[in-house]
This record gives sequence, structure tokens and C-alpha cells, in this order.
Amino acid sequence: MPSHPLTVGFDLDMTLIDSRPGIKAAYLTLAEVTGVPIDADLVVTRLGPPLEDELAHWYPPERVAEVADLYRGIYPERAITPTTALRGARKAVEAVQALGGRALVVTAKYEPNAKLHLDHLGLAPDVLIGGLWAEGKAEALLEHGARIYVGDHTGDVRGARAADALSVGVTTGPCDEAELRTAGADVILPNLTRFPAWLKRWHARGAAV
Repeated sequence: MPSHPLTVGFDLDMTLIDSRPGIKAAYLTLAEVTGVPIDADLVVTRLGPPLEDELAHWYPPERVAEVADLYRGIYPERAITPTTALRGARKAVEAVQALGGRALVVTAKYEPNAKLHLDHLGLAPDVLIGGLWAEGKAEALLEHGARIYVGDHTGDVRGARAADALSVGVTTGPCDEAELRTAGADVILPNLTRFPAWLKRWHARGAAV
């Protein structure tokens, strides 16, 4: 277990970044290349689960792996530039580091493409781990000793709980406050702008114990 007193994990899509414009562009290109109609507007309303889960709505099972590889190849050219950082994202990551801790990004996204987003937007977590979803995220959270995991989806709440980490939900993604609370989120924030102040209060309480 790492010796750092504080490690905080963050989800990526719709927690740190608004990837909807880029993902929509990538899916429109994928539809054009494969000749299969895809409702890209619908796709971006349900971001969070693994790529293969979404592709299964549009392609037969035997094609999903092949099309996933094609999509990941399309992604760097189509999806990186249109994607923006969500409000407070940079300061949220920096708030962890300012307390002497480590910021960890754990995402279901293909890791090389996730890194392109972070580099393009100047977000600098200490660790990036891709390809993990829901309870699977607990693997990375436990490995790095994360005490908090921040995410926008009920799958992120499940991951935090599986790792016995505090679950902080943000309502910037597809899941509203009621859904996140029902899933077991410990804290709900409207976005990341309030996270640094919340983290300072939480950390001060822990230090005082």
C-alpha cells in the first residue's frame, strides 16, 4: 500500500472533461466508415460504461471487438480537439496535490486516448489507469490506496464502495443527484468547483482526529 497520506481518484468523462462533442464526432465518423447508422446524440447521453457496451447497441456481437478497435483508431483525430475540461477540473486535481497527496484518474476509456485528453487540456494527475469500469475500478483504487473516488456515474459510486473509498458524486454527467444517492454516494456536488473547499474541510477533520 502506498505511503502517501492522501490519494484521490477521479473518473474522466463527464467528471473532469466534457467529451460529448468529441465522442459524437468519433461516432459519426464510425457510422460513415462502417455504413451503420448510429444515433450519436443518444450515445453521448449515456457515457460511462465501456465502449463495447455501447457498440453492442449498434453492431452484432461478432463485430463489436473489430469495431471497437476501429473506433479507438478514429478517436485521436476526431475526439481530442473538441473536448473541453469541465469547470473546476484543473483546480480539483491541483487541490489534492496541494495537500501533499496524489491525484489518480481511473477511467473505462482506452488509456492511450485518455492520456491524449489529459495532455491536450493540461490536466496533470499523478497516475492514469484506463480500461476499468464500475466495481473493476476498485482494483486500481485499492492498489494505490485511494481514500476518495470522484465520479459522475452510478458505476463510479459502485467502484468507490467496492474499494471502501468515500464516494463523491458530481451531477455533471448522465446521473442525477437522486440516482447517485440511491447508488450509495457519500457526498454530492453539482460540479468540481466546490471540490477543493470540500476536500480541505474533509482533510482538516481527518487531521484533527
